[in-house]
Parts: sequence; structure tokens; C-alpha cells
Amino acid sequence: MTKNPKITAVDLFCGVGGLTYGLESVGVDVRLGVDIDPACEHPITTNTTARFLEADVSTLTPKRIRPELEAGDVGLLAGCAPCQPFSTYSQSAKRGNGSKDKREDWKLVERFGDLVRLLQPELVTMENVPPLRRHQSFTTLIDSLKGYHVDHRIVECRTIGLPQTRKRLVLVASRLGPISIPEFDLKRATVRTTISDLPKIDAGKADRNDRLHRASSLSTTNLKRIRASKPGGTWRDWPEKLRAECHTKTSGTTYPSVYGRMEWDGPAPTITTQCFGYGNGRFGHPEQDRAISLREAAMLQGFPRDYSFIPDDEAVSFGKLGRLIGNAVPVTLAETIGELLIEHTKALQ
Repeated sequence: MTKNPKITAVDLFCGVGGLTYGLESVGVDVRLGVDIDPACEHPITTNTTARFLEADVSTLTPKRIRPELEAGDVGLLAGCAPCQPFSTYSQSAKRGNGSKDKREDWKLVERFGDLVRLLQPELVTMENVPPLRRHQSFTTLIDSLKGYHVDHRIVECRTIGLPQTRKRLVLVASRLGPISIPEFDLKRATVRTTISDLPKIDAGKADRNDRLHRASSLSTTNLKRIRASKPGGTWRDWPEKLRAECHTKTSGTTYPSVYGRMEWDGPAPTITTQCFGYGNGRFGHPEQDRAISLREAAMLQGFPRDYSFIPDDEAVSFGKLGRLIGNAVPVTLAETIGELLIEHTKALQ
């Protein structure tokens, strides 16, 4: 193997390219992104050098991706198998089977393991939701990694420089030698350091130079609510007349961050598929009377300011883009994983 071995990768369940873009940023040659959602083609082919393959990973044959893994010195199979009940994959399964078993929500994790077993790439990485570690499908995945050195850890993304309190299960595996995920020291990226220089916009409006810097509209009542909200505060800061009926119920008191504002000098909450809605969590802008924009959400996920998610002639859809951005692998996490794998291969020379 060469002194600086070339890692060529395939990104399964690539989404809008957070993992692909992050890996490429640190020197991994991602040759192919695979996803069932055709909406992922534009961001992959526009922002990265990878080709896009629209395919269902559950039926993907190893021969379609083997050449890409063998194109360099070291092959890497990477991915984030969807586990959410409302993911694109799960919705497809539900349409075909109205009585879908709960286990079906996790079946793509096992399929990822099947492909590892069949392809035997030198390196493997997967990131996913922390609850997966308690599920039988994760045990099945680990069983498929016989012959590999394996490590996995719950990573608090704020410790790697993502301005967001997002926990992810990260797995790395290598046939080349022992590999481990280190403990990370806290890096204090904040909402301020990430989005404070974007132009001011009003609720329901967009920046004329960046149509993704667009905020959803607010009702008259919600406009009053956000004006009464303090950064880091809760709906309890509002006058009684502005409180929603659900807040007066015992169950409502356990959701203090709903209708909340972010704090400039702290991290954002976990960016979800509904992060563009003020009432869906602590997604209020720290200062402006609106929810965060789609561009701000993407930047809090580690994407660069100019990342292109849709073609120029496509209308902006909050629902679609919220789903794509919220489900993305944070770019910062992808870069961290890539750096770990590159250093691993170099250390074995």
C-alpha cells in the first residue's frame, strides 16, 4: 500500500450529501452516492464529485458498487440507514404493506450489514440514531462484521464543532487493523458564530440573493408569542392570554422548549425535519421575530452557505427541504469520521 493510500467510497442512503461532502472535504474520494429519493440527485451532483445512483438499497446488488470500492487503495462503504418510521424508505414499505411490522423500521441497517459481508471493503462507517444500539438489528449488523476491528460510540456533535446539541451513534470498522473513536474535547461553535452574519429577513420573506434564506410565515398570534419570547426562555415567559390550550394541561408543561428562541452564544437544538416551524421546538431566531430559515438550518447542520439543495428553477418547498436538511448527516460529523479513517490508514503504513 502507498504511503498515503487513496480511499474510495460509496455512500449508501446518501441523502443530500452531508456525508459525501464532508468525506470529500478531508480527502476521501466518494465515487458514488446511492439513494431511493430522486430529489437527492441535484445536491450530490452539484456540490460533490460523486455520481448519483437512484436505487433502493434493499434490492441493490453488490456488483453495482463493487468497482467503485476497488478503484483506489482502500475501499470504504459508508452510510446512514434510515430508521425513522416516516423516512422515504419506510413510507414506501408502508404503501406496500399496511400491517408493517415495527422491525421493518430497522431492516435497512441489516441490509447495510449484508452488503458489508458480501463486499468486504477494507473500511466501514455508519452513523445513526442512538436508540439503534439497543435494537436487535444493531447486534445483527455487528455480527456481519466478523473479521473486522470494530468500535462504536455515541457522539455528542457539539464536541466536534457542530453548533448543535445532536447525539449520533457512530460506528467504524476496519479489516486493516485496530481502530477506535476517540473522546472529543468540547469545541464551542455557537449559533452566533454560524448564522449571525446572514441578512435580516422577516417571517414569510426571503433574502433576494438567497432564496433558501427564507422563513416561514407566522400567524398574528404566533408573531405576538415570539415577540414575547426570550432567547433560551420558554412559553412560560408569555402573558397568560398568549398561552396555547395545550400549555394549560399537565402534559404540556413537559415541553418548555416548544415555541422557544435559540440563544446566540449557545448551540442550536437538534435540527429536525420540522425546524422551519416556530412552534415545533426551540427554532425561533435569537433576535429576529421569526423561525430560522432553511439556509440557517442547513448551516447549523454544517453545510456551507452556498450549498445548492434544489435546481434554480425549482420552487422552494419548506416540507421537502426541511425533510432533506433535517435528515442529513451533519457535514462536521462526516469530516470528523473522514479524518479518523484517513489517519487510521496512514498509521498502518
